[in-house]
Amino acid sequence: MKTMRSKAFFVNGGAGRVISSIPAFEKYAETHDDFIIVCEGGTDFFKGHPKLDHKVYDHWHKNLFQEHIKQRDCESPEPYRVWHYYNQKCNLSQAYDIAINGLDEPRELPAPTIELNKMEVISGYNIVEEVKSVTKKDKVIVVQPFGRSIEQVGEFMADASSRSMSLTGIVDIINQLKKDYAVIIMSEFHFPLEEKEQSAKNQVARPQISDMRVWSAVIDVADHFLGCDSMGQHIARALNKTATVVVGSTYPENISYPGHKDFDIIDAGNGRREYAPIRITQDETVDRFNDQAMELSKDQIKEIVDSCKKRLGKPRAYTGTFVPPQQQEQSCSPTQQPSMPQQQDAFQLAGGNKMSPTGGQDLTPFSGAPKPSFTLNQPTKPKPKSTKGFKQEIKNLLKSDGQGIKIEQK
Repeated sequence: MKTMRSKAFFVNGGAGRVISSIPAFEKYAETHDDFIIVCEGGTDFFKGHPKLDHKVYDHWHKNLFQEHIKQRDCESPEPYRVWHYYNQKCNLSQAYDIAINGLDEPRELPAPTIELNKMEVISGYNIVEEVKSVTKKDKVIVVQPFGRSIEQVGEFMADASSRSMSLTGIVDIINQLKKDYAVIIMSEFHFPLEEKEQSAKNQVARPQISDMRVWSAVIDVADHFLGCDSMGQHIARALNKTATVVVGSTYPENISYPGHKDFDIIDAGNGRREYAPIRITQDETVDRFNDQAMELSKDQIKEIVDSCKKRLGKPRAYTGTFVPPQQQEQSCSPTQQPSMPQQQDAFQLAGGNKMSPTGGQDLTPFSGAPKPSFTLNQPTKPKPKSTKGFKQEIKNLLKSDGQGIKIEQK
């Protein structure tokens, strides 16, 4: 007879996979009390969870094996190897549910639970409010154009898996949206939007935020989310936000929430993709077939923009007054001396630094506060002329006056 032992579940992969596993573990916790979850990619999105937080460990936790794993059976649920998933019969959360809870068929699941604490919410609110005050636009959209498989290869940005939006397409989309709405770009990569961007009439925000939970708060406070097959859409679903999701080489039935009232799915890859058996086999033929699955046509770009505008509603000017945190502190205690230089903004007060020097003093961050940094304009150097295909495409798109555009190198 097989010995029944409690289980140690191992969860790996990106943040989107981790978030998608939460509903399955919530269901497992309804009938099992003795189990643990080992997060090989980090425990960020389990923090504060009312049922699961105390069961979750980083894989580097001291004495994890001796104290918590040795007496348990190890399980590594892999949703991509679930039959219903690779036959487009269930989504990522349902595939985790089948693997973790031993189901024969997928079932309806609630949205993932992400619990933000007050400091995270305040940081997200201050970031969004400052963006509004600078752009003078009251409605805010967060745009995540690239997934984790995007790479900067020399002067080029490319996603071999074709899950990220094409650069020319997302530039066109952002340039249309920023005329009426405040745009926050969720990307560690800087890419050009137009010639003389620093003096452009309509600016965009490019906060460099390393804490994914702070990004969650920004998405929560913003009015709409636009993204691809990456973690942002799962955050939006968990926080009951509206989202426009652009899908290329992957299937909406697998990686997103088609049919949900808050989600608009723009399936750019429909009719020109094959299923890529990720984590099952490596098939170069399929990747080559899917290579153009995320190239957006003019009609698709219009559909994406129209979806965002429909969800955002009529644009309006920002009429509020953004009060940086140090000014709020002074208003409460007018006799106290300010502890931080007045030229510092909300992002620095959260513990970050601007991309360009401000001349201010060093900042001691709040205890436990997130540490994003923010810039509306990324400093750029003059770029030499070039006629290479990719750069020429960008130059034509931006209607260059002859000065070639070169993707910024990190």
